[in-house]
Amino acid sequence: MTQTVQSIPGLTESTSTQTFTEGLRNQAQRPLEFWLNGVPLVGPGYHVTEVKAVMIESMDCGGKAATWRETVIQLMDGTSDDAAGGFMSNWKFLAIYDRVTSKIPVRAEAEVRFEYGNTVTPAMQYHVTGMEAQPERIIVQLRTPGVQCKAGEACGLPSEASSVDEGCAPGSGCCSPAPVELMTLS
Repeated sequence: MTQTVQSIPGLTESTSTQTFTEGLRNQAQRPLEFWLNGVPLVGPGYHVTEVKAVMIESMDCGGKAATWRETVIQLMDGTSDDAAGGFMSNWKFLAIYDRVTSKIPVRAEAEVRFEYGNTVTPAMQYHVTGMEAQPERIIVQLRTPGVQCKAGEACGLPSEASSVDEGCAPGSGCCSPAPVELMTLS
């Protein structure tokens, strides 16, 4: 038996909320599953417990300020009775999402992330890296977040973009912990 898998176009390392929701809207109703590293992360019977329209204001260690928006959708395990009912469909997911967005402004261009955790898996926000429409289900591929020094080369770290900010000279260690001075006791 040949299995048809259709990748949803437009999904990249930073998947926008609009690209993600349109990808779901363009599919027939099917169970919606969330996978990490090729295996299911969230089991059947999950709930969408919260949709957050988040604005982040930050400053990196090199002194550069940035602002961006994210849409964070929180998933939670259901009861064993919920699990017996199977996975939520993409249409039910969208009905919940649409109800939320009728009340709060969610930006279409904001990166979408999924937050999930349980008694075994610590809660964390996952990036969307792909979505596969299979005949019997839709799989949302997730990846764990990473941490990077956004000041990069300005702090002496190798980077593809080379820009030096006067607030952080190369090799200055502005992104690293300060050296520890040891005292001797006599």
